Amino acid sequence: MFDELSSKLTDTLKRLTGRGVLTEEAVREGLREIRRVLLEADVSFDLTREFLERVQERAVGQEVLKAVRPGQQLVKVVYDELVALLGETQAPLSHASVPPTIILIVGLQGSGKTTTAGKLAKRLKLEQKAPFLIAADVYRPAAIDQLRTLSEQVQVGFHGEPGETDVVAIVKRGIEAAGKARARTVLVDTAGRLQIDETLMQELVRLKAATKPHEVLLVADGMTGQDAVRIAKGFHDALGVTGVILTKMDGDARGGAALSIYGVTKAPIKYVGVGETLDALEPFHPDRMAGRILQQGDILSLVEKAQEQVSEEDAKRLARKATSKKGLDLDDFLASMRQMQKMGPLKNVLGMLPGVNPAMLKNANIDEKRLKHVEAIVLSMTKAERREPSLMNGSRRARVSRGSGRPVQEVNQLLNQFEQMRKMMKTAGKPGMKMPFGGRPFPPR
Repeated sequence: MFDELSSKLTDTLKRLTGRGVLTEEAVREGLREIRRVLLEADVSFDLTREFLERVQERAVGQEVLKAVRPGQQLVKVVYDELVALLGETQAPLSHASVPPTIILIVGLQGSGKTTTAGKLAKRLKLEQKAPFLIAADVYRPAAIDQLRTLSEQVQVGFHGEPGETDVVAIVKRGIEAAGKARARTVLVDTAGRLQIDETLMQELVRLKAATKPHEVLLVADGMTGQDAVRIAKGFHDALGVTGVILTKMDGDARGGAALSIYGVTKAPIKYVGVGETLDALEPFHPDRMAGRILQQGDILSLVEKAQEQVSEEDAKRLARKATSKKGLDLDDFLASMRQMQKMGPLKNVLGMLPGVNPAMLKNANIDEKRLKHVEAIVLSMTKAERREPSLMNGSRRARVSRGSGRPVQEVNQLLNQFEQMRKMMKTAGKPGMKMPFGGRPFPPR
């Protein structure tokens, strides 16, 4: 996400960080370029002006620290102001002291509202919040069926009344059903329209008054730029939105919506949708997002993604096996590769590493199908061959090539790369092997 904004903003700041002395004129020149980049990203004009005024005031008036180049200090100022623009701190969902917590999910038609309700239900289920879905969209054809299907996929409670039109009555009965099912969180998927209109708002106002929700979450399409800000303001003025979920942020979103919504409404962005699957919903951290935009990486989110897919026990088992005399086998390799695939598209995962910019990923020509090819090759081997790759002679390799539908060269390449990786991991685990961070393989937390 934010590939173009990130690339242009980082290039601008790089030209300034190389200077030994940062004059007021140099700062102004850099800020003019940053202004152009932000406006091209569809950030609100007023917010852009205020943002640059704050950056200039802090950058010009700041005392230069020893051992830190002035340009680097400007990057720090820009980072701090980006964090403030995005909402300063991560805003978790509010939960009722006495369950159930009622959450109204609102937004325009086509923003991904119903799918987001399913994604949020899955996340809340993993957090032991016992979610329950209520279909309150009685206008869109198949909306109730879509939400019912999502509830079955996530395996959570569901309430819908096809043919009924009294939305307030439907939701009240749904909340009663959720109470009987001992649900802790109730997600109400409300109706949307193609645009904001009085009828839609009056229905939502009545629904809010009748249910007294603990959260009113607006689902906004991150691809719409400034339109998303206008929509957010309209819903916020009528309903008092408590949070925003931005969808389709894995696409070519320019970033203007994310950088403008909080500044205009003061409603924090709570989640971002980063894919089509039900687990592609991430909590929004302003400081981490600012780091991603400035290509400083997002190691914390990467670690959290890894922890979701790999248990601590499995990680320790693999670490012990990797440094043992025998080392990892191809079954372990295949299991690790599948866990990595669950973390999301490889480009998104690599984008969280410090120093990796969008241009590098674009030019790297990462082929996601390559992982499927590797999987096909490994699965074409016998169990004995996967446990002991040294058995793979010429005839066996030819058989695996035919079974997987991949050239023999790819089979050879995979086996060679695996053997190199196994040797490297064994060497890294040897006693006396010099490691960074005081002899430990990883820095302390």
